[in-house]
Amino acid sequence: MASSSSCVILQLFLVVSLFQFSLASSRLFQVSLATRKLSELVQDQTQLLKYHNGPLLNGKIAINLIWYGNFKPAQKAIVTDFITSLSSSSSPAQAKQPSVSTWWKTTEKYYHLTSKKSSLSIALGKQISNEKYFLGKSLTNKQIIKLASMGDQKNAINVVLTSADVAVDGFCMNRCGTHGSAAGSSHIRGKNYKFAYIWVGNSETQCPGLCAWPFHQPIYGPQSPPLVAPNNDVGLDGMVINLASLLAGTATNPFGNGYFQGPAEAPLEAASACPGVYAKGAYPGYAGDLLVDATTGASYNANGANGRKYLVPALFDPSTSSCSTLV
Repeated sequence: MASSSSCVILQLFLVVSLFQFSLASSRLFQVSLATRKLSELVQDQTQLLKYHNGPLLNGKIAINLIWYGNFKPAQKAIVTDFITSLSSSSSPAQAKQPSVSTWWKTTEKYYHLTSKKSSLSIALGKQISNEKYFLGKSLTNKQIIKLASMGDQKNAINVVLTSADVAVDGFCMNRCGTHGSAAGSSHIRGKNYKFAYIWVGNSETQCPGLCAWPFHQPIYGPQSPPLVAPNNDVGLDGMVINLASLLAGTATNPFGNGYFQGPAEAPLEAASACPGVYAKGAYPGYAGDLLVDATTGASYNANGANGRKYLVPALFDPSTSSCSTLV
């Protein structure tokens, strides 16, 4: 999805949306910096989201993290705790509500709609760290795929996370991250296969007003004070928002022929169908009526593992044909 015209950007707040384009043997879905008119958000909701008969991820899937660049242990813990929160060992009824695991259960509804009635179980997998920038500090899309291929390629989603001092093609210009699929390095039963991957960048020093809203003053659109980040790290809390959106897109449209609405080159997916919405009462420039931590003043809408709090985006609920929020 190309960026909106400057006039639209000036009218509306920055939101995260997904889009897709082809690159060599890969299909990329990108978290765009583009904005979307509120009227576009609410129209034709009964048409969302069409199933295009492609395969979904199935069974036990490991989420492998490939850290590229300089991340502090405390920063890594924010992300690993979030991944763990998606599949909390305790049931949603036992978990402190509202919870990240309850939010993730909306994606399960898409699996129940398919004729195969498949299911998805995710868990934190392996972690790979590269602090020496062996590919440099300016990466291309092909290099992102190369990094993603370092993780296990079977029964996995490989997530590449780049640090604040790493530039990536299109980062802060028309995307905050990507999800897609790439050709695997080996064959299964004589056939080629693809693995799913995600890339998210830390925008803290490059474009927090674009990729870490609402935890930073927006560059464009209605201006409102930035919210306090729940983990006291604008860059990482912003990464969690984008990672959450991309994980939902990967779960429901991993190979470009799953659930989406609109043209394949610019699809709306589970999270991007609800741009900029984090709680009830949201409108352009306002994330919604979020919960506020009485001690820190941080805004959030989901509880996670190890006492964490997170902000996760609204997801399109196929059972109600509407954007669903936790609060």
